[in-house]
Amino acid sequence: MTTLSEYRLLSFDVYGTLIDWETGALNGFQPLIEASGIHRSREQILSAYYECERAQQSATPTMKYADLVAAIHPQMAARLGLPAPTPEQSRAFGLSVRDWPVFPDTIDALKRLQKHFKLVCLSNVDAESFRGSNAGSLENFPFDLVITAEEVGSYKPDPRNFKYMLHEAQEKFGVPKERVIQTAQSQFHDHHAARKMGIRSSWIVRPGSIMGNMDEYVYDWRFNTLGDMADALEKGL
Repeated sequence: MTTLSEYRLLSFDVYGTLIDWETGALNGFQPLIEASGIHRSREQILSAYYECERAQQSATPTMKYADLVAAIHPQMAARLGLPAPTPEQSRAFGLSVRDWPVFPDTIDALKRLQKHFKLVCLSNVDAESFRGSNAGSLENFPFDLVITAEEVGSYKPDPRNFKYMLHEAQEKFGVPKERVIQTAQSQFHDHHAARKMGIRSSWIVRPGSIMGNMDEYVYDWRFNTLGDMADALEKGL
């Protein structure tokens, strides 16, 4: 099967694909930059976030994402040569996840894609943070199923998360692996892991993104935005 319309379920990464996690992380980290008076570039800050997050997720796979983001806040500061934040500042950074903005094409694209696919979230966050995002920037979008790292007990790219999603897709919707498309920006968290498990994937590039990239890109479809993917589906239909 090579056309999008032949598939039945999209398994979404959320933060990075639907939600602009890079802008969100930068906004959340800005108070520490302003308080220190020390300039650091977008690439420096995001690279620090990405490396600290990866290490922390590997070390503490059952830690709630908001707590994990709070935990890496002082690690980022140290890596960037900034003064150590207060516990209150770090907690605020962790809680900022629920306020991160969506990409401008997200909501319209989801509405268009939902006419053809079951839409499942397979996210590396905790349930409370996701509820905040869905009630906020995601405009209470009615996803068919939401699976969080907190529920699974591990973070992508752990294969357990994808096995859990595939089991739920089959049990709840009768959709086998062969009719699922992992839809995501991050090569590290999603595409390489999906490829290893034999899941087809659609790479939502989000041009200019820094976090989640790898030297080798694997995917079955490639679109700059989710809106472009919805366009391709409608054109194929």
